[in-house]
Amino acid sequence: MKTDEMYTAGEKETLHTSLDRHRDAVLWKLQGLDDEQLRRPMTPSGTNLLGLVKHLASVEYAWFVASFGGEVEPLWFDPSTDDDLTVGPDETTRQIIDFYGRARAAADTVITERPLDALGRPDWRDHSVSLRWVLVHMIEETARHAGHMDIVRELIDGATGDHPRAAGTA
Repeated sequence: MKTDEMYTAGEKETLHTSLDRHRDAVLWKLQGLDDEQLRRPMTPSGTNLLGLVKHLASVEYAWFVASFGGEVEPLWFDPSTDDDLTVGPDETTRQIIDFYGRARAAADTVITERPLDALGRPDWRDHSVSLRWVLVHMIEETARHAGHMDIVRELIDGATGDHPRAAGTA
């Protein structure tokens, strides 16, 4: 969506564009770092950039795809534990980034094919949720973790912001 169209789009397009903006910031936070930096725990709890991406992929699949009856790819970890926030030595950076891309594409299919009032039912909840609610929730979730990633990235190499800056701008 063009920038000028974004400001007058309908509700669904506005929500989806907002989610995409935060998703893009998540991926931008990884750019220019080596594998060690992406995995480096930067908090006492072990938070690292790649673990946050793995978690976001897991929750995109759960909230958008599984909740609305879609097919989630077989997972190699238990998403009901903190396994989705950790990256093992056998997991590659490419594997995690590709996993996020597939989860994002699967979620986008659900968003595109269903109306905002469509109801889904997460298997871990005792009530239904609307696609509208899931979009708002995932904007919050992604923005929250993009903020964590901003702090982690700043601690690693001093880079800040939510998107690349044009040369000569602040």
